[in-house]
Amino acid sequence: MIMGYPILFHLSFLFASLFILLISFSTIEVVNGGFSVNLIRINSTNVAHLLDTVQSPIIADDGVHIIEMSLGNPPTKYYGLMDTGSDLVWSQCLPCDDCFPQKYPYFDPKKSSTYTNVYCQEHECNQLEEKNKGCSSNNQCSYTYSYADSSITQGELALDTITLESSSGGVIPLQYMIFGCGHKNSGIFDNKMMGIVGLGRGSLSLISQIGPSFGGRRFSHCFIPYSNDNNLPSIMSFGSGSEVVGDGVVSTPLITKQSKPFYYVTLKGISVGDTYLSLHSSSKGNMIIDSGTTLTVLPQKLYDQLVDEVKKQVPLQHITDDPEFADRLCYRSTNLQDPILTTHFEGADLQLKPIQTFYRLKVGVSCFAFRSTSNDAFGIYGNLVQTNYLIGFDLEREVVSFKATQCDIHQSLV
Repeated sequence: MIMGYPILFHLSFLFASLFILLISFSTIEVVNGGFSVNLIRINSTNVAHLLDTVQSPIIADDGVHIIEMSLGNPPTKYYGLMDTGSDLVWSQCLPCDDCFPQKYPYFDPKKSSTYTNVYCQEHECNQLEEKNKGCSSNNQCSYTYSYADSSITQGELALDTITLESSSGGVIPLQYMIFGCGHKNSGIFDNKMMGIVGLGRGSLSLISQIGPSFGGRRFSHCFIPYSNDNNLPSIMSFGSGSEVVGDGVVSTPLITKQSKPFYYVTLKGISVGDTYLSLHSSSKGNMIIDSGTTLTVLPQKLYDQLVDEVKKQVPLQHITDDPEFADRLCYRSTNLQDPILTTHFEGADLQLKPIQTFYRLKVGVSCFAFRSTSNDAFGIYGNLVQTNYLIGFDLEREVVSFKATQCDIHQSLV
């Protein structure tokens, strides 16, 4: 998550990355087109048999999306902000010396039989960047992360079991998963969140940890628009079976840059109806796809052109008599039908309807889901414009694929 602009509140996070799963393959067996994998942690004899496509529910929540899984043994429910813009997976943990309020009990490491400390000399600790790494007086590996909005998490790096669901209705426990056990955490967090689930490209993200166990570092999600029933979950899938395929699929290449957590793609321009607006940039990887950012962020010149063209094509007068809306484009309507926008990525044109390009700021008011940045080097493709698309991230093939989908009825991959 880089910068957020939720419907009901502002988020502005900058998250770094850090996770690795110390596992090795024992056997892989093809079973009816699926697979079975034996996982063995280094220097361990514990084995888990993994079957079917791994899945997890995700729920829209006021400008962000929350992923549901379980942590520890016995498994306790964990709800984390889903973030393709960062790598660190962390949870608030007891003792909570300074934690933000959450509606669920704080995770208690003492109640998990599989919780394992990470010590300073161990390989897992060395995956942390020096600026984030510490060592306690009892030789335990500690971490500190500060974010752009002054949010912070501090705690100990640890190993424990994360349990996900399978497409057959069962559960899949994954042992020795590295995560941050946060004892001091503050920032702008909804009380339905217990931490962050980093899904970035770095070696320590959730997808990088579990990818080798499920046929590759691949995952897909389908976000339900916020105006729909927020209690209705959609499905996120991992590894084999998560590929986005079939009629109507378009793909754009991932661009590798120094900042490993981010999914860089190349935006060429945006159309408003039949009017094409060029980004006027030959730079590859000028947009970051980020599920933790709500609004789409564009360089100032393209943003200004886009707003001017939208004003021309929306058959309503935008709000000018209320200072609350002075810094954004808003209309006194929640049923806009025009305009249709198209984002033109390298190799992929994505058509966006008003339900994806406007959000309800308050009753009776819709606002444009884009904002500007003075940084001409890159922008951010936020989660509002990602709704009603099945989006697949394939780190093995280095592509992102899109398929227009009604996500509120999408409960399994087709």
